[in-house]
Amino acid sequence: MTALRVGIAGYGVVGKRRGECVKKHPSLELVAVCDQNLHGRDVTDDGIPCYESLDDLLKCELDVLLVSLSNDLAATATAAGLARGMHVFCEKPPARRPSELVPVLELERSNPHLRLMYGFNHRYHDSVIRALDIIRSGELGRIINMRGVYGKAKLITFNQPSWRVEREISGGGVLLDQGIHMVDIMRLFAGDFVEVSSIVSNGHWGYDVEDNAYALMKSKDGAVALFNSSATQWRHQFSLDINLQRGSLILRGILTGSKSYGAETLTIVRADPDNDNGDPIESTETFNRDPSWDREIEAFVNAINSGQAPAHGTSTDALETLQLVYKIYHADPVWRNRYQIETPEIRS
Repeated sequence: MTALRVGIAGYGVVGKRRGECVKKHPSLELVAVCDQNLHGRDVTDDGIPCYESLDDLLKCELDVLLVSLSNDLAATATAAGLARGMHVFCEKPPARRPSELVPVLELERSNPHLRLMYGFNHRYHDSVIRALDIIRSGELGRIINMRGVYGKAKLITFNQPSWRVEREISGGGVLLDQGIHMVDIMRLFAGDFVEVSSIVSNGHWGYDVEDNAYALMKSKDGAVALFNSSATQWRHQFSLDINLQRGSLILRGILTGSKSYGAETLTIVRADPDNDNGDPIESTETFNRDPSWDREIEAFVNAINSGQAPAHGTSTDALETLQLVYKIYHADPVWRNRYQIETPEIRS
């Protein structure tokens, strides 16, 4: 089988990491990249032909476009790739705001032979996969509530570019940048959330984007979720407690490139409320490697080859997760009025 020719738009930290996944995959060939920081160069350090502009990259003969650009360009680049007959994989967030996805969804509908997938990488971590399997098995009953914290110590960390705190480019702060992963996982576990209350603030770092968001949400099935997305979490933290009718799932840590969120573990609690007096049997599983990046690209390739939508990261997933982020923004009347937050619902 002829390898699919891949171009990467945005060759920073994430783009290069995706590039390594592409190079390892037998069905993919990385043929070109673009990045504004590649000015005056013909090839990258690893010998890949490179361009400074997206327009030049799109002139190449590509089957697949991977989009790893700033948030203001994500939807535009995704639409451009689809319009040129390319399968597209786009990093999160899919856009700065839900309305920017309208032309992307229209192009996807008019090109049903093309596959579109979004990079919600945390869905492919071992702890999340294992937790989802247990929830879907029904062995612990339905979800009663969830409590999550995803936080780091600054808005700009790990050599991230400064545009992340420029509202016109980023569209939002820590919630849209990092917290969107927790929002997506909560949706994955509990389904759609129909009631949202929130407090959103930028009172510490003083940028024009949020450094904390606090949300209280209720799903259509009655599960309640508490969530804090924070850029004032001095000890970096990823934690999610899921309480079900017959036990709990406790996720701690997430394996990332920074290694700052601790070991990735899942504690499984099997409760007998009538007899264990609050001290139930539990077991902890520790995951020592992170295959999520390769798994995600493999899922994208399988979707292309099968002609079927991927199990995770569809345009529906991307839209509904982005809309829930905007429900959190919109639910705080002060934040909504200060930044003229658009209504989360879109019509396309």
